[in-house]
Amino acid sequence: MNHKLKTLLNKLYKSFDINSISPDPLEFVHKFKDPKDKEITGLIASSLAYGKVEGILKSINYILDVMDWSPYRFTVRFNPQKHTQLFNNFSHRFNKGRDIACLIYFVKQMIEEGGSIKGFFLKGYNPYDKNIKPALISFSDRVLKLDSMPIYGRRKLPQDAGVRFFFPSPSDGSPCKRLNLYLRWMVREKDVDLGLWKEIHPNRLIIPLDTHIARISKYIGLTNRKSPDWEMAEEITENLKRLDADDPVKYDFSLCRLGILDRCPKKKDPEKCRKCLIKGICVM
Repeated sequence: MNHKLKTLLNKLYKSFDINSISPDPLEFVHKFKDPKDKEITGLIASSLAYGKVEGILKSINYILDVMDWSPYRFTVRFNPQKHTQLFNNFSHRFNKGRDIACLIYFVKQMIEEGGSIKGFFLKGYNPYDKNIKPALISFSDRVLKLDSMPIYGRRKLPQDAGVRFFFPSPSDGSPCKRLNLYLRWMVREKDVDLGLWKEIHPNRLIIPLDTHIARISKYIGLTNRKSPDWEMAEEITENLKRLDADDPVKYDFSLCRLGILDRCPKKKDPEKCRKCLIKGICVM
């Protein structure tokens, strides 16, 4: 089964490349040349990667317009007392303008403390850890302890502050889909990804577990778990390591495309299923 699974997943993997990127939040990151702009745009884009893709793209574009398409310059010059109001009319599902303002303010503090988002993240990274889990726990914990007083008006970040949604933790069982997506973009240097964070090996990454990946992974035997939590994300990743020990999350983009482009239906569709490249391993 592993041989057939690997053969068909590799075939699917090769069928999607940079020309298949649209529609995807990663499109916006590729618009920039400066790694500093890419790093910040990537965190903003991945943070908003929930809901319908049309709404996601619209929200990212709105924020970049406010930033005058100079995300790094805007961030390092960000004054919460002066600039928070620029996002007053922003809304992305349950996240509001001040959540974005706080996200940008957090990034500014990360840059001040670590020189970059990467530098801040690496303070909690140990290359000898089995995977990225301990580093993610450390990252989210340290981010949420940064100053938020000018945004939310309290010395300690309120429990209901919308910015918390951008920094979940594996310690709470969260699959951390959007943070793992960001890490995939930053760490992998193949295909659509950017490879800006070379200090982290791709085999430490965990697959960004969204509804598409969870559903399709069950169809092809990568997981038997019912809850889309961190343990499911780890299980899927470990099974993908049997196919490619050095780069298990390389399959994420192509598998997710099947769901986003509605090529893999929730119910059996003879026409769509007949054309599917991985129909030979699907049990739907």
